[in-house]
Amino acid sequence: MSRRVKVGAAQLGPIERDEPRSSAVARMIALMAQAKEQGVQLIVFPELALTTFFPRWYFQDEAELDKFYEVEMPGPETRPLFDRAAEWGIGFYLGYAELLVEHGRKHRFNTSILVDATGRIVGKYRKVHLPGHREHEAWRPFQHLEKRYFETGDLGFPVFEAFGGRIGMCLCNDRRWPETYRVMGLRGVEMILLGYNTPVHYPPAPEHDYLQQFHNHLVMQAGAYQNGTWVVGVAKAGREEGCDLIGDSCIIAPTGEILVKAETLGDELIVADCDLARCSELKENVFNFALHREPQHYSIITETKGVRID
Repeated sequence: MSRRVKVGAAQLGPIERDEPRSSAVARMIALMAQAKEQGVQLIVFPELALTTFFPRWYFQDEAELDKFYEVEMPGPETRPLFDRAAEWGIGFYLGYAELLVEHGRKHRFNTSILVDATGRIVGKYRKVHLPGHREHEAWRPFQHLEKRYFETGDLGFPVFEAFGGRIGMCLCNDRRWPETYRVMGLRGVEMILLGYNTPVHYPPAPEHDYLQQFHNHLVMQAGAYQNGTWVVGVAKAGREEGCDLIGDSCIIAPTGEILVKAETLGDELIVADCDLARCSELKENVFNFALHREPQHYSIITETKGVRID
């Protein structure tokens, strides 16, 4: 029996450093309006969708850095997105920078949330695989200071009952790591929502720049196929503050096939009618975990962080 959910991948073009939250939210609502006209039930926005990708700068003024974080969700500037989604009966995934204070100490996370069709937050994820570096590296044309500006996520890779299925979330660099998909796969995930901001230029290994789009799709398609799950990958794209970001937002079937892909580097909505029941084509056959996995041989995966030569 089919279990269909119509999904929209809402790619965003560049967000400039001085662009207010209200502008980004208005752009997202415009994409949501397009989604409403097409009968979309769940719309997926990118990582850090409310601001420019601020880890490209080295900030010494903490007050200046704090401006990029949300201290409540929804807050005054994001409330219109929640209200319009509830009015139209559309759920959404949203990536943003989260700042909370516990016991007098600030905690910063690269976060995403899952919101149902009533405007209620039903799931939260905090990015686990933080790329980049911690200290200012003057040789780089732009910084990638996620390790400085965020803590490693403390929620693991949860899966949520929503939209008639089992929905998981991750963010950007998480997509490159097979453990991301496998942990959710072992929790029966049927659709993974994934926002990203990915530069075309990778300063430590520029010889790989021409492979950025290929690698982007390679890891998401493999993760979908090897775990029998839909994957919805959504970019912040285009030339943002002098840094070129890849696009190629896409919706991938459990077979690993890309069903639809963005054609621009700007604000763009792509839509697919996703049958969650198709996950069983893989989960009950070639990737029947209970039948075929041999976890007694995988212990090194959790016993060591780096390479171990026995």
